[in-house]
Amino acid sequence: MQIIGHRGARNEAPENTLGGFKYLKEIGITAVEFDVRQLKDNTLVIIHDDNLKRTTGQVQSIYDTLLEDLIKHDHRLIWKDWQYNEPTPTLIETLKIIQQFTHIEVEVKAVETLNEAEILCRSLLKALQGFEKNVTITSFDEKILQVLQQQNCPFKRGLLIEEDIKEMAIEKALILECDRIGWMNSLATRNIIEKTHCAGLKVSVWTVNELERAKELKAYGIDGLITDVPQMMKNKL
Repeated sequence: MQIIGHRGARNEAPENTLGGFKYLKEIGITAVEFDVRQLKDNTLVIIHDDNLKRTTGQVQSIYDTLLEDLIKHDHRLIWKDWQYNEPTPTLIETLKIIQQFTHIEVEVKAVETLNEAEILCRSLLKALQGFEKNVTITSFDEKILQVLQQQNCPFKRGLLIEEDIKEMAIEKALILECDRIGWMNSLATRNIIEKTHCAGLKVSVWTVNELERAKELKAYGIDGLITDVPQMMKNKL
């Protein structure tokens, strides 16, 4: 079972930042999950929310910003003692830091239209060239996964599940030619994990921050434990 840092290391460093990804390297974690959105100038950036408010204090849609604006952001709002500024990183900047990681889950955030999905996926496949062995592209948005399927995507793919649709999730993942399902923690029962594996799919579970639950999931044989506290999990599991 791989310990996968959620948004870098969300409870141990500012989330989805270059500093957070460097922190993972420092503590010896080589598996990471992060979120990707595309700006209106087509730049791919790493950020979970579609607004800057929660992590920077700026009440502004990320889609109203351009590449040149990123340096003005600082995602240390709740990290008063963090030494360095943490602007919104681009995907390219992030890949340079984590290029030696063994597992990279790139979660593509939902888009409104199929056209947006096509534009984003073209940019994403271009940016990820050379990372075919260690990247899995994941999404809740089936439009994203459908477009990747149509574009003969060379990367492994994963369907993220947060609704209790049980075996239907497995059926969807197989139709979309996914390699993995990312189950929300509360849905990840022994039974559904076994059924997912029996279908030939790997299993990630998110977001797991309690040690006893992590031990239970490890015993169930999951492939990836997505956690906000990777250092703690590494030391205790």
